[in-house]
Amino acid sequence: MGVYLNGTSAYGLFQEDYSMTYYIDKTKILSELIPMKGLKYVAITRPRRFGKTVMANMIASYFGKGVDSHKEFDSLAVSKYPWYTEHLNQHNVIHITFNKAPANCHSYDQYISRFEKGLLTDLQKTYPEAEIEKDDALWDALTKVYEYCGGEKFIFVLDEWDYIYHQNFADDREKAQFTKFLSNLLKDNAYVELAYMTGILPIAKYSSGSELNMFCEYTMVTEEKYSEYFGFTDREVDELYDRYLKRNITDRKITREQLRTWYDGYHTKGGERVYNPRSVVLALENNNLGNYWTSSGPYDELFYYIGANVDSVKDDVGLLLSNLAVPAKVREYAATSMELKTRDEIFSAMVVYGFLNYEDGCVSVPNRELMETLAEMAPRFP
Repeated sequence: MGVYLNGTSAYGLFQEDYSMTYYIDKTKILSELIPMKGLKYVAITRPRRFGKTVMANMIASYFGKGVDSHKEFDSLAVSKYPWYTEHLNQHNVIHITFNKAPANCHSYDQYISRFEKGLLTDLQKTYPEAEIEKDDALWDALTKVYEYCGGEKFIFVLDEWDYIYHQNFADDREKAQFTKFLSNLLKDNAYVELAYMTGILPIAKYSSGSELNMFCEYTMVTEEKYSEYFGFTDREVDELYDRYLKRNITDRKITREQLRTWYDGYHTKGGERVYNPRSVVLALENNNLGNYWTSSGPYDELFYYIGANVDSVKDDVGLLLSNLAVPAKVREYAATSMELKTRDEIFSAMVVYGFLNYEDGCVSVPNRELMETLAEMAPRFP
């Protein structure tokens, strides 16, 4: 048991989520991830606040050897599958949250060394018989474990994999180096039992060659599979609202229709309605409808591009604020900060970051919460 290998932090966070009044059981996703029965490399990209980290913690808590999580999972949907106990806490899990940088991080070397040294230490302590040396590359150390320790394999749960690409402390060469790091760690290695990776922007944007082409990638716009596991469906919001009605609240301020108006509006490729989960939970918990959208990073960058009026995008924002849909060609791979050169690239970024919904070739403002956010942004345009 270590910090990254078979650790307990993910389980501690999963316990907190599980104990919440408005927890939604999404454990059926595990049926898609059982090692040797499905895809070996899965990448899921979604906007912020759509439950990626909650899901990663749950997955690590189910598979990982470092904890005994039967108390929680015995009451959840996954417990009904015939293979449930066969895989519960029976796998080596390497869980890394890549948006955790060292204190006062000023360089790529500082950033990547934190993960390399930490995981190498975990492996040395857990597998002393593998004779891992302190200057071994991680993939060499893991190969030693596989070869010298009876074919030990690992499930990788990698959250916010694309964090580094948004940081100023890494230059383009170093960001490409990180892509190669992931390729060396995961691709064509017998010790990989499953690699589950999440982020905001698609892999294709950062992998110029074949480095990460082993992943099957699932996005909100282009793939229907896994859609029901990220965000809340209509049925799930009905369930949450029933729990809200059963709480001892003397002055209820929220109706079911108001939840739809404020937080619905996203659609999967298959057309299913999806609500922003963070906002729904906070509204019900606080008994208060409001704008729970938090602005940071992409918000400021998008303001810059819209303000620059690339291809008259400001005019389109006016139409969006009038609750009209605007035709656009959304290409998720085109959405990266400081490289938005056209109107369609700006709208692509706004879809990827969750500011807009994309359906039937048009972008639109999903709901009242985002309408207010966009309206607050508009007066600042030059």
